[in-house]
Parts: sequence; structure tokens; C-alpha cells
Amino acid sequence: MSSAHIYETRPPSPVSSELDEAVHRCLVAGFEGTTTFPDTLKRLIDRGLGGVILFTRNIRDAEQVRELTDALRAIRPDLLVAIDNEGGGIGHLVTAGAPELPGSYALGVVDDPNLTARCADALAGHLATLGITASYAPVADLQHHAHNPIVRTRSFGADPELAARHLRAWIAATEARSIASCAKHFPGHGGTETDSHHDMAVDPRPYDELLTDLEPFRAAVAAGVPMLMSAHVVYPALDTNRPATLSRRILGDILRLDLGFEGVLVSDALEMKAIADRYGEAAGARIALAAGADQVVVAVPDLEVSLGCRDEVLDALRSGRLAEERILEAAGRVRRLAERYAKPVAGPVAAWDAGAGAEAARRAVRARGGLPSPVPGAHLVDLFPPPHPALNWGGEDLLSELRLVDPAAGGTAVSGEPADPAALADGILRISARAPLVVATCDAGLHPWQSRLRDALLARRPDAVRVDTGLPEGGDLCSYGRGRVNLRAVAEVLAGA
Repeated sequence: MSSAHIYETRPPSPVSSELDEAVHRCLVAGFEGTTTFPDTLKRLIDRGLGGVILFTRNIRDAEQVRELTDALRAIRPDLLVAIDNEGGGIGHLVTAGAPELPGSYALGVVDDPNLTARCADALAGHLATLGITASYAPVADLQHHAHNPIVRTRSFGADPELAARHLRAWIAATEARSIASCAKHFPGHGGTETDSHHDMAVDPRPYDELLTDLEPFRAAVAAGVPMLMSAHVVYPALDTNRPATLSRRILGDILRLDLGFEGVLVSDALEMKAIADRYGEAAGARIALAAGADQVVVAVPDLEVSLGCRDEVLDALRSGRLAEERILEAAGRVRRLAERYAKPVAGPVAAWDAGAGAEAARRAVRARGGLPSPVPGAHLVDLFPPPHPALNWGGEDLLSELRLVDPAAGGTAVSGEPADPAALADGILRISARAPLVVATCDAGLHPWQSRLRDALLARRPDAVRVDTGLPEGGDLCSYGRGRVNLRAVAEVLAGA
């Protein structure tokens, strides 16, 4: 049966037990709980729930996570247990002893696929110890829009060939650990100015330009990636009306026929406002599955939202608005994925290279005009935006990392626009009068308050060292990410450690 087949709907009919299970296979649910979980979730799993997605709310420590994942699979052994596991500043597993790794952009800057593989192996090896069997990573989006608010250092870079070789390394290393990887966000989120968590994103580029963004996904498919995740982005050149998650043309004609992808296509989270505000989660689930998605994700822990999606799909099957063959096809793909990955590897998990992340972060640091001289005892001002709630934050900041290698250092960490920037600048300059001054920013071009405060400080202290902890913006040093090891690598340069 062709993956892009346009299925005919049928007259209303009862839903068989086989079809009921198939519908549940097509769902991935978030939930509350670290040691126990709701009875509603148990009933969903009993009826065939395809997967669960873990977040920081489900994580206490490594032993607890393994007990939780074992308990979930005790209900149904073929349940896929997934998490976002990109490395860098994505900190869901910090308290469970996650390996400290830079984000993908730093790996692209170093451009050593063997090192990328070592980093991916560490992430996958850690998941294996926890009983987590699916990783919604790596990011295959190209970062080539200066004002893109969501991809940035999560991407390997702007060059499709560079991204492709690092995707191949990541996917192969993850596969070697028997963990399912997932390249995202198809067909590319890097050309937008909007975060689809907050609103519908549109990529207005013409068809020929969009083809570049497809290349990393094409490489991922060729490398055997078992899952892809769709983007809640409208591409008028591909489909004038619907975002990729809901587009039969994008998921069918382009993904299945052009790229030849036969694995599981999973949606990005349906509660993201790009879908929820325009369609509603339930209708989004029905349309996405009809368009060619195999699983739809509801990441919020409110299981009523997941139940609403489930009921909408069942109602559409009963009324003939959704073809049974489409759901059975999707569930078949999920079943094959589970047969391959749902059961954790038995026995001890082989050790991974605990030093790969630090090596990558140090090699990624770049300096403008050569490394600056160490500034022991510096006063550091670390400016960065509030953490993204969906991506989580491990609590790291540059000041804390600098103090670890230079106890004489002091300063201020500012997360979010201060109430009185002028008073803050005056206070910083007064306190730091006799100390070297370091001013760090993160994506100041997206957050003008950082630029204003930085420039006010530099106007009176032109000797200050500038640090960029996101993408480069003219600073003396750039870390290409705010993962803990990224910040530590910069701190070592500043302290001369």
C-alpha cells in the first residue's frame, strides 16, 4: 500500500477492538508523577497507548526514573518511553545524572563527526540505564535566519552538508545503543521568525530555497533514522493553508514519496499554540493522522487533553470522516518501532566517554582576534533570556561556572529584563570599578534589553571583555551555547584555567 495513498472514508460503523488499539498506538501522552502515575494513564496503556513522554516533572534521580520506566512497561511491555534529549541547555535529566554535553551548534563548529558520535553515544547510553527507549533528537533544522527564536544553537548549523554528516554520526551512535532517534522538525523550522510554541510560524521562502532545508532530513532518512518529527510551520510554497503537521502534501508527497521515509512520523506537541489556538488539540490530532502522521504527541500532563484527542479520532472513525486503513497503517508502523526499541537492552549498559562533552565545548570556543588575556578576579555580568518552559533549564549560568575555576570572581546573573536597567548599570559599574569587567549576552539581537544594558556598560568601560553565549554577535569570545559545559569552557578561558 502506498504511503501517500488517499484513503476513502467509510459509512459510520462500530470500532473494533483491533481498531481501538490502533488508535491508542497513535498517541503519545505526557503525565504527572515520579513514582506513581494516574489510573487514567494505566487504562490508556492497557488499551494500547503507543508511548509516553517524560519531562522534568517526572524526574527525581536515576534510580527513580528506572523504577518509573519499569513500572510503565510492566503494564504493557511494548510501550515506548520517550524524552527530548538533545544535550546542551535541554536539562530534563540533570538530576538523573545526565552527561554534560554542548548543544549541536557547538558540535557543528568543531565539525568532528567522531566527537559528535561520542557525545550522542553518551546521551544514548545514559538513556539506556534509565530504561528510556526513544529520544526526540537530533535537531535537523538549519539555523540560517538571524531572528529565528527557537532553533538557533539546537541546530548543527546553516550548511546542509555539515548538518548531514553530524546527523549521520548522531543517528548511528544512538542506534548502536538500541535507542530510537528522531530527526526534527520536518521539513525544517530554521527559516521562521516565530516560535511555534507561541503562535503559527510561517516560512515564506520559495520552493527552491526550501529544498536546501530538506537535505539534512534526506540524509537522516538515508541513515536509517526510525522517527521524524513534524514542524508546526506553514510553508506557502508547499501547502498554502496548513502547517506541515497537518499537511497531506508535505507528509505524504514529500516525506513518504520524495524522501522515501517508511518510519514513524510523530507530530510535535499538539498543545503548542500553533495548533491548539487555531485547530484545537483534538481536531489537530484527527487532521494530523489523516494527513499521514503515525503518532501525535500531547506533552502536557493533563490526560483529559489526550483523552479528547483519542475520542475525536474514534468519533471520526465511527462517522467515516477518517479512514480505518490510515489508522491501521500508522499503528502498524508504531508496532514495528516498538518491536525494535520498546524493550530495554538486558544486562549492564556499556560505559560511555564521560569527557566527550567537555572536550567538545572547549574545542568549540572561538575568539575574535585571538584569545583574550585571562582576567582573574573579574566582575562578570551574565545576561540571558528567561528559560524556555518547554525546553527546560538545568539552572546553569556563567557566573557560577566562573566562580568554580576562579573563586575571586564576582558579578551578577540577570535572567530577563531588569525593572530598572539604569540603576543596575550604575550599581555594576560602582562595584566593579577596580576589577576587570566581563559582559556576557545570549541572543541579544532577539532581546534588546540585553543590548541596551551591555552597551551602557561598554560606553563607560570600553575595556570590558564581551562574551556571546548564544550565536556570535561580535563578542571577544563565543561559546555557541549555554549548556553547562559550554559555559565552563568559556569560564576556563576567562580565568586562564
